[in-house]
Amino acid sequence: MIRKFLLLLQTGLVLAGLLLGVSAWKIHSALEQTLDVTQEQLLDVPAGATPTGTFNRMEAEGTLHDAFWLRLYWRFNLSGVQLHSGEYRLTPGMTVRTLFGLWQRGEVVQYSLTLVEGWNFHQVRNALAKQEKLQQTLAGLSDSEVMTRLGHKDVFPEGRFFPDTYRFVRGMTDAELLEKAYDRLQNVLAQEWEKRSADAPYTEPYQALIMASLVEKETGVPQERGQIAGVFVRRMQLGMLLQTDPTVIYGLGERYTGKLTRAHLREANPYNTYLNVGLPPTPIAMVGREAIHAALNPVEGKSLYFVARGDGSHVFSDDLDSHNNAVREFQLKRRADYRSSPAPAQAPGGAASPAPGAEAKPVVPAQEPGEPAQVPPVSEPETKDAQ
Repeated sequence: MIRKFLLLLQTGLVLAGLLLGVSAWKIHSALEQTLDVTQEQLLDVPAGATPTGTFNRMEAEGTLHDAFWLRLYWRFNLSGVQLHSGEYRLTPGMTVRTLFGLWQRGEVVQYSLTLVEGWNFHQVRNALAKQEKLQQTLAGLSDSEVMTRLGHKDVFPEGRFFPDTYRFVRGMTDAELLEKAYDRLQNVLAQEWEKRSADAPYTEPYQALIMASLVEKETGVPQERGQIAGVFVRRMQLGMLLQTDPTVIYGLGERYTGKLTRAHLREANPYNTYLNVGLPPTPIAMVGREAIHAALNPVEGKSLYFVARGDGSHVFSDDLDSHNNAVREFQLKRRADYRSSPAPAQAPGGAASPAPGAEAKPVVPAQEPGEPAQVPPVSEPETKDAQ
């Protein structure tokens, strides 16, 4: 009886050993199999997907076989590994073991979206809407509804997002990307606020953000940003109007078609700095760190005016006579290749992106300090038509 029991036990152990050996061989073969991929392709792993479901789907699609053994291996060896959602790049010759390595490291395919300095919120939303890999959740919402969705109810969106290149994976939402850009702006603004000049004329960071947007739209030349901010700050301190065209253009909204007229300069709206003293009520564009730094650290000096040379840079003047001479030299006798800002940079995909300050015009004085406001003389005849 004992001998029979021992024989059965021995037989069972042999069979178990054989079964384990066969299982180990099958699992090894399943792991080392080459995926049936003839050219590079993407494997989409949606949010909530499980390894079991993904194995079954890949087997049904003919990309791999022996899904049962792969499920068994994952259950006993990688059960604690999180399967990150997104897209994984499959290439010819790739083995299942290599794919497992990608899953373990979470090496999903990343895409990028660049938000450009000087863009307004309408341009930001258009750029987001064109990203097919982003999950679109904000379509059809008003700007205020978007901000509510982001958790910032009653916050005006203009200028609240930081221009940068943001990476995302398939399945990420447009709202999540905007949240990143919003938080980034808050962090940068707070950092620069701590490093502000002692005589910076702002009572809160938001005022500096508004000024930074004017600087951003007026020049794309880095070394001039502090000088531009200095001109604006001095004009404010002397009670002069800022008289910067980008604010008027922003106030016109979709009615602006590329031509600024005398009638536009006379039109009353909160953003017309030819009529309203001080800063506009909100930023008019997204701003980079350099513009924020310039707004908080304006360059000291006496200049109150500036005019575009035509190569992207500006001539700064301390008095009205000098400024008018510069206007005659650089505005009334323009070259054929005249530009008030640097040439647009090439955006990803080959399309020219708007250069910071591309819509900006030089400040044209309406009056000397202390004089009543009036419509300024036209310094750019082909741009500002008499109406």
